[in-house]
Amino acid sequence: MPILPPVTSALRRALTRLKAFWPTPVAISTQEKGRATLGAALGLLLVALAAGLLLEGSVASEHGALALMLVAPIGASAVLVFAVPSSPLAQPWAVVAGNTLSTLVGVACVAWVPNATLAGAVAVGAAIAVMLLGRCLHPPGGAAALLTVLAGNSRWQFALNPVLVDSLLLVAAGLIYNNLTGRPWPHLQPAKAQEPARFTTQDLDAALAHYNQVLDVSRDDLQSLLEHAEGFAYQRKLGGLRCADVMSTTPVVARQEMALREAWALLRSHKVKALPVVDRQQHLVGIVTVADFIGSTGLDALADKVVASIMTRTVRVASADRLLIDLVPVFADHGHRHIPIIEADRRVVGMITQSDLIRALYRAVRS
Repeated sequence: MPILPPVTSALRRALTRLKAFWPTPVAISTQEKGRATLGAALGLLLVALAAGLLLEGSVASEHGALALMLVAPIGASAVLVFAVPSSPLAQPWAVVAGNTLSTLVGVACVAWVPNATLAGAVAVGAAIAVMLLGRCLHPPGGAAALLTVLAGNSRWQFALNPVLVDSLLLVAAGLIYNNLTGRPWPHLQPAKAQEPARFTTQDLDAALAHYNQVLDVSRDDLQSLLEHAEGFAYQRKLGGLRCADVMSTTPVVARQEMALREAWALLRSHKVKALPVVDRQQHLVGIVTVADFIGSTGLDALADKVVASIMTRTVRVASADRLLIDLVPVFADHGHRHIPIIEADRRVVGMITQSDLIRALYRAVRS
């Protein structure tokens, strides 16, 4: 009985699970990494200096003195404020209210829960509940609640001095540094896309409700990110297509001196709705469409007329090497249904219709 295939399959599954523990790359530039690193260092320095002057009247030079002015969760808050300033968890209200309210929860647990082990667990859980209720979910808030219990601090003033003071000072540092370095903060929601995406806001809301987890990105940022990704995918799939890839290479043409009955017969026999009109040198001089015939007084009245008498002389054209995506607004916004493809000397080499464009778009989306 073969053993190797099941073993190999189990090993493959195990390796797949292990990959989940490997960190994914941080998709930011070296410049952004430096900006965040320097910002956190300068922000903590500003908080320490200002807190020392405000709370103690002097700058702390020893570790013990600094511990009276700074709380450890402020370091975690600095990571969020300067490294991920667009996160909902890093906004000013989250920093200030999250840290302060969580500290008050910790104080209450010290006072009301006699068992220290139980108090620590209850403090963190209750802090999360309070932050969710107050729309100020902030991960360092959990650390603030636990730190309060570990220190056995039952003074509610601790939530104001130094926690609230430190949080306000960090927010001030974030406002200055982030905005000066090109990261508007508080984070501004992205402008709505002018072109509608293939999904609606209701679709996104339904997907978020199905996911049912807190995301470290705002809903509007997520929508903007998805719309940009869709746009880049659209550009990637259609960006390389040119008119030569889609056009009909053997277009049916009419001569400007051709009788209208003959031109009408060409339209009917080839099942097309437009004919490029050329002169004796095959240069494009106009276009005649079914609409031109319908707008005339009837074929019987025009029996002796030629194509030149009803053709449209101003024609929208494109070259074979033009990007197909450039023609989308021409068809969509300007009412064109047929675009002759010409060479530099205006010789007709092809024709693109709305159907050709739609077919190409459909294939690109499905690929």
